[in-house]
Amino acid sequence: MAASWLRGGRIVDGSGQAAWSGEVLLDQGRIAAVGPALGAQQLAPWHSAGIEEIDCSGLVVAPGFIDVHTHDDAVAIDAPDMLPKLSQGVTTVIVGNCGISLAPVVSEAPRAPLSLLGRHQFRHASMAAYAQAVDAARPAVNVAALIGHTALRMRHMAQLDRAATPAERQAMAEEVAAAMEAGALGLSSGVFYKEAYAADLDELTALATAAARHGGVYATHIRDELAQILPALQEAAQTARQAGLPLVLSHHKCAGAANWGRTRETLALVDALGQHQPISLDVYPYTAGSTVLRSDLVDGVIDILITGSQPHPEMVGRYLKDIAREWAVSEREASERLQPGGACYFQMCEQDVERVIAHPKTMIGSDGLPHDERPHPRLWGAFPRVLACYWREKGVLGLEEAVHKMTGLSASRFRLAERGLLRQGFHADVVVFDPERVRDMASYESPVQFSQGIERVWVNGQLSYTAQGRATGARAGRFVRRA
Repeated sequence: MAASWLRGGRIVDGSGQAAWSGEVLLDQGRIAAVGPALGAQQLAPWHSAGIEEIDCSGLVVAPGFIDVHTHDDAVAIDAPDMLPKLSQGVTTVIVGNCGISLAPVVSEAPRAPLSLLGRHQFRHASMAAYAQAVDAARPAVNVAALIGHTALRMRHMAQLDRAATPAERQAMAEEVAAAMEAGALGLSSGVFYKEAYAADLDELTALATAAARHGGVYATHIRDELAQILPALQEAAQTARQAGLPLVLSHHKCAGAANWGRTRETLALVDALGQHQPISLDVYPYTAGSTVLRSDLVDGVIDILITGSQPHPEMVGRYLKDIAREWAVSEREASERLQPGGACYFQMCEQDVERVIAHPKTMIGSDGLPHDERPHPRLWGAFPRVLACYWREKGVLGLEEAVHKMTGLSASRFRLAERGLLRQGFHADVVVFDPERVRDMASYESPVQFSQGIERVWVNGQLSYTAQGRATGARAGRFVRRA
């Protein structure tokens, strides 16, 4: 495989520092050299073996994007071309979020919310087995993983409507330790979901402590993103503080019209807590979230778009209020008839999204659900949307800051070694994009759309995507273990 010499580009190296004109040389899966101008002496060792020269004039050269919040656990094995992420410039995905992970559950009929990961890959009894399955599948992007608290509960507890007993806590903690030894990044929880809601502080802290002993993080979908969001943030912070590990607040939002504007309070609390413990956030750049269809989220105020329904698949793509009107029932009754299913909930306001995106501790995650019949557009468009909407159009972020939130900051927070920066010797995960054209095209009406302006993507040094030919067929990803 010839080396790749990227010339004439605008280097945005992922550190947040100012961009500069320069060149990058990729060889043997690594960044062989990076600098303002690579001279003949630096390039001499590669000329005899062959070198491909690529003109990047007018384009940005950046580290491959890291999607810190995904539910790609199963699709990385079932559909390893990973085109929804690769086509955005994403080269690494972090799976196992919100307490939802494939390992260690073995089931032919997984219950919600684990069913968000599909139904056909729940056969990996340990994180080590999952890692082996990822490497065997050879996905087109790298995969790093969290171990999910809800998955642990389903593996080790017969009843989920109560807190774990000491024996159950011990069994789950041992599973966490084994997952960490297999390379997991840490523990995730989703106490927002009823299957984990009964977990108490002792249970959460015991598992987080097991992750802390191995240098992991604690990422959480907090208990309440509505009226009780401040106590929920305090609980998450207390869990991480008592366990002694960094906290990541998943897809931070103030949900529900009555809560709009409260990011002024929540971010102030994050800043205050951050004086005493390490805290980060992730966010997706949209005002709608997406999860399982739940009647308690139906308030008659926000719009709800149906993305899946087992009993009524013909209603996918329609709004709940229109279905309720057609059936002559309340929206809540209509939602109950449609379950089990999924939905997009338009529960945030744009000003709150902007405030969270602009916060210096915020990383970008798509939170896409690849198994939805009609997915939220974030699955295909989140990262180009950050650049098009929040950098180029609104100026909420500078270009270097936007890239940092999608690369260097993410790699640092999750301990992804030698990724996230354009540095000599680092893994050659690289994206080249057109700063004037990069744009998400996926919409709620037509969510499966290629973004514009992503010109080339290398994963571990292999050219994996081009704007002209789409996926190249290279599947150079691997399971990435914690540093």
